[in-house]
Amino acid sequence: MGKLIGYARVSTKAQDTDRQEADLLAAGVRRDDMYVDHGVSGATASRVELDKALGALHGGDTLVVTTLDRLGRSTVNMLKLAEDIKGKSAGLRVLNLGGGDVDTSTPMGAMVFTVMAALGQMELEIKRERISDSVNKRRAAGKDLGGRKAQFTDSQIKSALRLVQSGEPAAQVARDLGMSRATLYRRVEGLSLSAKVRK
Repeated sequence: MGKLIGYARVSTKAQDTDRQEADLLAAGVRRDDMYVDHGVSGATASRVELDKALGALHGGDTLVVTTLDRLGRSTVNMLKLAEDIKGKSAGLRVLNLGGGDVDTSTPMGAMVFTVMAALGQMELEIKRERISDSVNKRRAAGKDLGGRKAQFTDSQIKSALRLVQSGEPAAQVARDLGMSRATLYRRVEGLSLSAKVRK
């Protein structure tokens, strides 16, 4: 009988793989046959430890993962991965797929894997669509989109103040800078206060 090769992955360095590793050990994977990627996105096709795990697979071996999303996010990539494993005469076992343990070396397991991979990608696309829709609605409503705030130098704020003093509408100047009129006024006021303190 072939070896069980385990693979675990987390997307950020802050996360840990303790639970995944415990599940892989419980499934019969030896610690020496376990490969772990830390801080690597599932959207990345090539991952160092996954590549090593695939390289360690020989005929009769089985790659074991806890959940389908540990392998990736794209149905195309996951199905190609399953084909590559099959080409090595090895198997793929997902411990928690559709509520059970799925082994792609069986016809039923291969079918379930294909369906679940497609559903996983569909779920990701739906999430992307929702986020995009939300961003578009917030943008149309003129609301803050979050993210890092633009940093403006005192020189830029002084130039904006000169535009307002020359007759440009403050709201338009602020909008051109990508800030609200109230924020522009606060920054101008801050400049005035700091000038008074230096006197």
